[in-house]
Amino acid sequence: MIKARIVVTLKNGVLDPQGKAIEGALGALGFSGVGAVRQGKVFDVEIDGEDRAAAEASLRDMCAKLLANTVIENYTVEIV
Repeated sequence: MIKARIVVTLKNGVLDPQGKAIEGALGALGFSGVGAVRQGKVFDVEIDGEDRAAAEASLRDMCAKLLANTVIENYTVEIV
């Protein structure tokens, strides 16, 4: 079994209204000194097998086809 973590974030320059809302809420809760906040998504995925290279290729394919909108999002794949 291969375990992986995929992190999807908005590309620089893409507006992040949810991140802005979180930033404002943190300030309203009294957390001072918080800079820009950007939100993203994390996927923990388990894949049957032991071939790490094949698993990583499959995970990248999943990202390209479903998990990330590659027009506005970046992603990283980490085998853990």
